[in-house]
Amino acid sequence: MTLTLESSLIQHFVALEDPRVERSKQHLLIDIIVIAILAVISGADGWVAIETYGQSKQEWLSTFLRLPNGIPSHDTFARVFARINPEEFEECFRNWIEAITATVGTQVISIDGKTLRGSYDREAKQSALSLVSAWASNHRLVLGQIKVNSKSNEITAIPQLLKMLHISGSIISIDAMGCQKEIATLIRQQGADYVLALKGNQGSLYTQVEQFFKQVQQTDFAGIEHSHHYTSESGHGRIEIRHYYSIPISALARKPTQEQWAGLSSIGMVICERRLWNKTSREVRYYISSLPANAQVLAQAVRSHWGIENSLHWTMDVTFSEDASRIRTGNSCQNFALLRRIALNQLQRETSINSSIRMKRYRAAMDNHYAAKVLLA
Repeated sequence: MTLTLESSLIQHFVALEDPRVERSKQHLLIDIIVIAILAVISGADGWVAIETYGQSKQEWLSTFLRLPNGIPSHDTFARVFARINPEEFEECFRNWIEAITATVGTQVISIDGKTLRGSYDREAKQSALSLVSAWASNHRLVLGQIKVNSKSNEITAIPQLLKMLHISGSIISIDAMGCQKEIATLIRQQGADYVLALKGNQGSLYTQVEQFFKQVQQTDFAGIEHSHHYTSESGHGRIEIRHYYSIPISALARKPTQEQWAGLSSIGMVICERRLWNKTSREVRYYISSLPANAQVLAQAVRSHWGIENSLHWTMDVTFSEDASRIRTGNSCQNFALLRRIALNQLQRETSINSSIRMKRYRAAMDNHYAAKVLLA
């Protein structure tokens, strides 16, 4: 398989602005970026590892990169990624993703935040970097990420991320932090629907929904228009039983106005029961949605949102060792986080072998042909 600088992924980063002064450009920016992406795909977790990968693969890399002065040093990789504008880097990433999703489509997009714990620097008085990511659960792709301002929180970052994405026709799922009237309005204005987790931060609305479901459960939903969906799964000595209920908003005695919650059409409840050999736990969650009452659709959105925790955040920490990373100088932490997500997307999209992300990375490190397949996926 032949790699070129005109390859689909690579071409979206060619236009990235080089932050270096002209006299210090011993290596081409696109060479630096491509080597870094391939190295992270192949298991590199820092600048020294990226340089080591480049040195060991120089003969192969030279078949499609110019490498005018050989492989950059780890200091060069560190300096360049510390100075690259993360907003421009992420814009290149989103342009690439849009080219992909234009063909595969997106259905459920989950929005959630993650803190990179290793980025905390006490001496520099630098707080840990927090990112809000958008995850297309159906296709297991990261659609975008945005930094949470150190003096703010996810509530302000989520609208910024939504405005950057093309979400028309999709279902947006967000946890309780994003259950805000302004966010619901923005989602509807962009032609999408929402499923928002409802907790105590919404005060009277949460109480009203909670009390309503408790009352109708006592009469087994008699006389109440509702939709119900049931699932049962078992494995590893555990049984998980879930009941999903969705009810039209018209069933509430005091209905929230459209001015308060744009497009609000239904409320939902999910009862999750986990059974181990010596313990049974039960959890109840509530949701509001702009979708018509349909428990199966609610189940799809809720389960897709769990995917951002299991398939993105968990993978970043366990497979990519993100929380353990001490990369934090300048913009390097945010930019390296994006390198990981680029790598994850490509590893997910490469489906010629049925293997874990960890084993795919291992194979890419040993097999140049497979590494090229991942980059071109």
